[in-house]
Amino acid sequence: MAQNVWDAEAATFDEQPDHGLRDPVVRAAWAGLLLPLLPPAPAVVADLGCGTGSLTLLLAEAGHDVCGVDLSERMLDEARAKTAGVRVELRQGDAADPPCVDHSCDVVLVRHVLWAMADPAAAVGRWVRLLKPGGLLLLVEGRWSTGAGLTAAECRELVCAHREEAAVRQLTDPALWGAEIEDERYLVVSRS
Repeated sequence: MAQNVWDAEAATFDEQPDHGLRDPVVRAAWAGLLLPLLPPAPAVVADLGCGTGSLTLLLAEAGHDVCGVDLSERMLDEARAKTAGVRVELRQGDAADPPCVDHSCDVVLVRHVLWAMADPAAAVGRWVRLLKPGGLLLLVEGRWSTGAGLTAAECRELVCAHREEAAVRQLTDPALWGAEIEDERYLVVSRS
């Protein structure tokens, strides 16, 4: 998707409970999902397609060294405001080919971005190259009721083209989304 589309979404993006993590219950659900998976702090984390920086902030507050990357300058403006006073790095760039050094990250986290990539296989390959040996790839994706997105099987297949393993966890807990959901939302965890 083009930068101008995300620029236009920036002002209202956080109104969705899982985007802004403003509700303490939703924020706690995301912390409970992601933080136990991460290596001990301070791990080096790339949050690709970080949007307004909600997960960037969550991970940084847990002691991790986080770099958020987003194509949209307006999304990054929101992220800068949200993370003011917290040590994070925010960079403008394409999540498909992020401005990060190969083999520099302990964790690459990407939430609801892969489905929108022109070449998802190439994007996953690039993300894997960012990881240090033994690094962790975390992909939160979905196949929405509109028909957009990727199924868990499709996403897992993309990861397994580059990694030896990829475990899928269905994300059905309404606390993660601020409401009941009827579509497929999941987390792919790949440690090698």
